[in-house]
This record gives sequence, C-alpha cells and structure tokens, in this order.
Amino acid sequence: MKIKQYRDQFIQALSPIHGEDEAESFFYLILEDKNQLKRIDLALQPDLVFSQEELVVWNTLLEQLKLEIPVQYLLGNTSFYGLEFEVNEHVLIPRSETEELVEWIVSDCLKRSEIKSLKILDIGTGSGCIAIALAKNVPNAQVFAIDVSENALATAKINAANNDVKVTFLLQNILETKDLNQQFDIIVSNPPYVRNLEKQEIKKNVLDNEPHLALFVEDDDALIFYRKIAELAQKNLVPSGQLYFEINQYLGKETVALLDELQFKNTQLRKDIYGNDRMTKSSL
Repeated sequence: MKIKQYRDQFIQALSPIHGEDEAESFFYLILEDKNQLKRIDLALQPDLVFSQEELVVWNTLLEQLKLEIPVQYLLGNTSFYGLEFEVNEHVLIPRSETEELVEWIVSDCLKRSEIKSLKILDIGTGSGCIAIALAKNVPNAQVFAIDVSENALATAKINAANNDVKVTFLLQNILETKDLNQQFDIIVSNPPYVRNLEKQEIKKNVLDNEPHLALFVEDDDALIFYRKIAELAQKNLVPSGQLYFEINQYLGKETVALLDELQFKNTQLRKDIYGNDRMTKSSL
C-alpha cells in the first residue's frame, strides 16, 4: 500500500478520537521513528509504499492509539528542549510548559557570568528532563536530581547517559526529608499538583496511562509539596539563591502567598504560552 494512502486512512481512523491535527502529528512522528522518513520525503516521493511487515507494525500502533495510549509511550521516546528522552509508564511525558520553565532558568543562569559554577537541584525529576536539559545548557553546572521512584530514576539515568551529561541522582522521599545536607544556588521542582477535583479535566490518555504518583495531590492540601520544598530551600539555598516551581494554573495566587509567608523575596508569577499561570521564581 502506498504510504500516502495509508496516511489518509490512519488520520481518518483517529480523527474522531484525537482530532485531525493530532492524528496527523501522530502519523508523522511514527513515520520518522519507524521508517526514518519525514513529511518532505513523502512529498517528494509520493509513490513510496509500506511493506506487509511494516503494515503489521503500523496497524498495531493504530489500534493502541485508538485506546488512547500516548504515542510517546508507544514509541518509547520524546523530544524535550532539543534533546531526546526515553519515556515509559514510570515517568510523566515532558510537556512544552516545562520547556518554558527550563528556558527561564537557562536564561537567568547565562546572565550570571560572575559565577563560575552553579549547584542545581531538581526535585521530583521523573524522566530527568529538567535536570538533564539544565546540565546540557548551563556551562559548569553541577546538577543533582531527586525522585521517590526507583523506576523513574532508572529511566532518568539512561536519559542522562544518552544525552552525555553528568547528573547525580538520589532516591529520596522529599516529604520525609528534614535537610538536604548541602547548599544549592538553584532549586527547581515540577512536583505533583493536580487536585483530585480536577481529574475530570485530565485527558483520558493521561489519566489512564501516566503515573498518578507524579500527578495528583489531595484536595485539602494541594500545596503540600510546595510548602515542603520551600521550607527545605530556606535551609539549603545559598544567600540570594533561587527557587523555581512549575505550578497548578488555578493556584498561582495561593502559591505566591505561600512563598511570601515563608519570607521569600521578589517572587515572580509567570504565565505559559497558553496564558495560564504556570511557574514561579523566588529568591532568599
């Protein structure tokens, strides 16, 4: 079968579930991953065909996508901040909003030319995307990363090796940590922040497949991780050190109020590309 013909059938089959644009994006993601072909290749060679063996692979993926299994998990990889990451059911799929947080930190770090080396800690690292992107893009940074999940850390270590960076990974439950036992210039975290009451807003493919441990908090204490991490930052940030958070879009004011209460200074609340309150930056 011609690939262009199969593309039309593929998009038609998935459009009622995912929408036409997303279905088309799935097609080209898979085409590049499985067949090493890009959109331009198909445009220049419209008579390219799939073999029977290739059709078996594609049809299997199509059926899994109909079940709303994330395409990143099916392929086992995704891109983040210009880097490639392995992903699986033990880690969240990195989001574009988190890339914006990384860009904020990288930009700030590159302005600090007077500091020869920075110690950075990523709390709740998951796939390692934040820590690894910072290690790759901040010269002379010494990067540490914590997670409560052994499986997540195993994935993060693979990603660090694949991207040729050194990150010190630590298995640790941050809610049970009394002191980090060293000082950092920057602490960053994208902790669990989705309240149970917001589950109805979460897409089925996320709710059914991504790790709930990394997503959800109880409704009556939605800022539990922010409070704990900020308290640790009071002890373990150097003077004028910076604390960055990715946050729940509905709790921007509450997060800022918490940071003010804990005596952090110059707190900035920043929106993401979609116009939602999404990240904060504070100083000691």
